[in-house]
Amino acid sequence: MNPVTRVAIAFATSAAASLGLAVTYAAGGQPQVEGALLAIALGGLGYGFVVVARSLLPQGPYTEERHPLTSDASELTAFEADLERGSPWLTRRGFVVKMLGVAAGALGLAALFPIASLGPNPGRALFRTSWRRGSLVVDEQGEPVRVSTLDVGGVLTVFPEGAVEVEDSQTLLIRVSDDPVVTRAGREDWAPAGYVAYSKVCTHAGCPVGLYQQDVQRLLCPCHQSTFDVLDAARPTFGPATRALPQLPLMVDDRGFLRAQRDYEVPIGPGFWNRGR
Repeated sequence: MNPVTRVAIAFATSAAASLGLAVTYAAGGQPQVEGALLAIALGGLGYGFVVVARSLLPQGPYTEERHPLTSDASELTAFEADLERGSPWLTRRGFVVKMLGVAAGALGLAALFPIASLGPNPGRALFRTSWRRGSLVVDEQGEPVRVSTLDVGGVLTVFPEGAVEVEDSQTLLIRVSDDPVVTRAGREDWAPAGYVAYSKVCTHAGCPVGLYQQDVQRLLCPCHQSTFDVLDAARPTFGPATRALPQLPLMVDDRGFLRAQRDYEVPIGPGFWNRGR
């Protein structure tokens, strides 16, 4: 079998294996089959390159002697002989290059399919939760929370109605007073009847902030002991957290139920989630 035929078969085999790899992956994948097809695809390319290098390209070694700038008849004859020696490869190169393009293109196509394993683009999903304007505040059993539900010093994990136990929406509701509370300038109407609400997802590593120290009005994350000042917009006062817990703006409807004015204004959770925003 001549070298050109061997190279063509090698590249065609590589292309077929690559297409098989793409089909296998698209059909749900099978690690053993995928591994075998990838080995065949890469092996075919490698074998084809070896045959080209050993059988189709001019073989050396060649040593070029220094020569005068002018050429005599013998040098012209030698140059013509060199061209003749390379002419078989030059005439067959186009076909081999085309087969290489087919094999490389098929392998490139197969390489695109694993991108689907990265999952869907999250888009802006990390920057919002299930809270919406007018969302009814409910407890872990789905019961609506009224102004009278908690006494001063009480704390409750709450969610938006219809999204109970959705992790990114879990919120700590704390009643620190009977009167409205202002935790920061611009938040004058965020804490009606003394209710403040902060994301329960720690801004350090995403652990649940579950401990309320009523005597000093601090929230504590038990994972790494980050501490947040409840009356100062949940500003971190101790531990590795460097960002305040996002505060959820609340309102009271005409029936005395607590509702969200809107979603959190900043992303919840660890600070790296909102880089580049």
